[in-house]
Amino acid sequence: MKKLTKFLSLIVTLSLLVAGCGREEDKVPHKSNEVTVYSPLFPDAINSVTKGFTEETGIKVNLVVAGTGELLKKIQAESANPLGDLIFGGGAESLNSYKEYFEPYKTKNNHKIDPQFRDTEDRWFGFALLPMVMIYNTDLVTEEEAPTSWRDLTDPKWRGRIAMASPVKSGSAYTITATLLTAFGKDNEEGFDFIKEFVANLDGKVLGGSSAVPKGVVDGEYAIGLTLESSAIKYKNAGGHIGIVYPSEGTSVVPDGAALIKGAVNEENAKLFLDYITSEEVQSTLATKFNIRGVRDDVALPKGLGPISEIKLLDYDFDWASQSKERIVKRWKDIVSGREQDNTI
Repeated sequence: MKKLTKFLSLIVTLSLLVAGCGREEDKVPHKSNEVTVYSPLFPDAINSVTKGFTEETGIKVNLVVAGTGELLKKIQAESANPLGDLIFGGGAESLNSYKEYFEPYKTKNNHKIDPQFRDTEDRWFGFALLPMVMIYNTDLVTEEEAPTSWRDLTDPKWRGRIAMASPVKSGSAYTITATLLTAFGKDNEEGFDFIKEFVANLDGKVLGGSSAVPKGVVDGEYAIGLTLESSAIKYKNAGGHIGIVYPSEGTSVVPDGAALIKGAVNEENAKLFLDYITSEEVQSTLATKFNIRGVRDDVALPKGLGPISEIKLLDYDFDWASQSKERIVKRWKDIVSGREQDNTI
């Protein structure tokens, strides 16, 4: 009887252990085979990169495309239950202002990225470099007539002939606005005095999106424009009649960034994607096929571009630009609407 009791007890114990093991297995999530990427980049580049990533890893990419500001607000709104895994694209100062929603991560190519182009806490990093430039339509403006400085943008001869996107909607337009402030006074009123003169010379013409700037200049709708170097060289290499100017006061080189969203459901796949976009292969593809200046210095430059060292740069403060964004955008809106005026307007 004692042996039977021990035997039954052993059976019960084994049954409980097996059941317990089953419950533990139920707690282990199945390995995901997808990743959700939020991106403001233009379709050709995004599709090329995501297609290459899927071919290399077998991981399906769910792509959500929108403007940088819209995507960052979406990430903020979803922070309690993230639907995206990473953001691929967006100016560094814009990402920096939302970095509380990003998880620190160092890609396996981290050592190839200059520290000035990545966050000190590793919450975002640059995968491309985006100098801000002026462009002009060579059918409408001769090289001798073309502006050479930011200050030239206030010349009355350009009134109503300048293409500029709204920094309220466009991340690159915000970077240009912060660059202008940096060139003429940053936090003091001299910078905003210049913005007032510049806005007056726009003559009420402010474009809704950054992509409309180079297109408007190439199409002859505007004589000059303020845009990203990558957008300018794309049109120029495609045969567009435009000239590119690096302003004499200096310009900014803001990284196009990427970041891992905090609480990402497909975190490991997101990390693989972030590793992939900093690889030598992808960086070379971005340069040769899409005229995007990569962040690595061991890959070729886009056709028609020289090294960063040949461009005069301003001392552009990413932290200041990100922390001041709300205030700067508000003042821009007030100036454009006429609520903030002075004798220059």
